[in-house]
Amino acid sequence: MPRTRRLTAARLGPRDVLHVGSAGLRSRPVRVVLSALGIAIGIATMIAVVGISASSQAQLLRQLDALGTNMLVAEPGEGMFSGQEVKLPKDAVGMVGRIGGVEEAAGTGDLRSSVRRSEKIPEAETGGIAVKAATEGLLDVLRGGLASGTWLNAATGRYPSVVLGHVAAERLGITEPGRQVWIDDRYFTVIGILDPLPLAPEIERSALVGWAGAERLLGFDGHPTTVYERSTDASVEDVQKLLAPTIDPQNPQNVSVGDPSSALKAKAATEGAFSTLLLGLGGIALLVGGVGVANTMIISVLERRHEIGLRRSLGATRGQIRIQFVTESLMLSGLGGLAGVALGGAATGAYASAGGLPWVVPLWAVGGGFAATLAIGTVAGLYPAVRASRLSPTLALAAA
Repeated sequence: MPRTRRLTAARLGPRDVLHVGSAGLRSRPVRVVLSALGIAIGIATMIAVVGISASSQAQLLRQLDALGTNMLVAEPGEGMFSGQEVKLPKDAVGMVGRIGGVEEAAGTGDLRSSVRRSEKIPEAETGGIAVKAATEGLLDVLRGGLASGTWLNAATGRYPSVVLGHVAAERLGITEPGRQVWIDDRYFTVIGILDPLPLAPEIERSALVGWAGAERLLGFDGHPTTVYERSTDASVEDVQKLLAPTIDPQNPQNVSVGDPSSALKAKAATEGAFSTLLLGLGGIALLVGGVGVANTMIISVLERRHEIGLRRSLGATRGQIRIQFVTESLMLSGLGGLAGVALGGAATGAYASAGGLPWVVPLWAVGGGFAATLAIGTVAGLYPAVRASRLSPTLALAAA
């Protein structure tokens, strides 16, 4: 009795799988674009949110690197009795400079003076600009720069000359050195205008005169109001503990010590906290896109029953039908994912360029977002694929 040969199903290679999987996409390009658009919007939103947050954080960290986190500020605290005025010693700056680990120190002193564009402007209209006496090393301690002009030195600091913070200059309408402003009962010549100082916003809104000039011309008593110091990175904590006892050994509680970089550090640490909501919205858009892909695949199965029945009658197995439609769903989601990554990166780049920020798009966000699209494509294509594989070849051909 002759032996019967057992028929085996033909195997689909990777190239064949891609060919049959892309057949449905090539035949309906408009539907493919509209279905992939939902995925693209979701991924673009997620990439842009993460990228913008990372770019802003990178800018803050760049500022911290440039400005340093080793500056501390000492100011008068509250006295033991309510309303008691506390003054720092006249030699507070020198005392701080002798602390081990301190590299440089400087100080400012508040003056009971007002600065105006001219004597014809009412004295009450100060524009929120303070007048301060400043030591010569202040700009170095603050790591500040001059937008124009020069800084106070031993010569100019003795005479009626003034350096304006950039906010003070804007409010006074001073755009270049050489102009004059009215302080108390005389004109002072503007010799410089400062660049922005993120770690010392109070200096940005001040008119700075030399220490000796303030004592001679404006009645300054020589007591600093604020002491700024820079120490080595390794000694910041030790210096912070020693500042108050060094400045006022008898009443260290009367000295308040602060870290002006802490605000920037906190902002950098919390940057992106509000991105969670936007990430959630991007995730919802991604899920909606996945539902759109699933709907497209179901319609594709219904429209292609004749093709499915024909392939089944020619020997295609259920597994091969499932692979075909899952591959089609993956390719559809993958196209949307690639478009979304490109759109999200472009949106981040546009935002960074407009705000002068570094362009940062984390690789984990790109990889995670694209992996999410493939996962959604797999899930969205499973049901249509299983439904297609279960179609009877005879019924599918008869329905066609």
